[in-house]
Amino acid sequence: MHMTAPFDLRPAGNEYAPYYGRYIDLVPPGDVLVTLEQQMHESQGFLAEIGEAESGYRYARGKWSIKQVVGHVVDVERVFAYRALRFARGDGTPLPGIEQDELVEGANFDSRPLASLLLEWEHLRRANLALFASFDAATLLCRGVASECEFTVRATIFIIAGHELHHQNTLHTLYMRR
Repeated sequence: MHMTAPFDLRPAGNEYAPYYGRYIDLVPPGDVLVTLEQQMHESQGFLAEIGEAESGYRYARGKWSIKQVVGHVVDVERVFAYRALRFARGDGTPLPGIEQDELVEGANFDSRPLASLLLEWEHLRRANLALFASFDAATLLCRGVASECEFTVRATIFIIAGHELHHQNTLHTLYMRR
């Protein structure tokens, strides 16, 4: 897939804020780009089986629907990929944080077909895989600031993978128990 950087080296603790360790720890050993590619197929297949009729389901009052979870994962991937791009290109401008609930509220994901969310996610993931594969070893160690925390490019990629795994686990354990 790529030959430019060691994508199997996990970020060190000083490459991200401690909060994000919960996501990075979920990423299995091995090449994170392979993990991202596999996730795309696994998540797409699993969610396509849920189907449109079930995609508005919420496991509890006030919790996000399945569509909102999918949209949230897409939005967070987009934000972290943008951070990776800015850090990789040497842009030292500190980036603001995001408020996930405001993003979900403003997106109106429940009005969209699940299939359209899945297609958007697939296109985004493929574009991000191409971007990340272009990074060399030195680029993975470039740093930047977002949400008042310092990250490396490598950490942002692992966070994307771990964040998706976190939400896959949530979907399987809380949404599919019924």
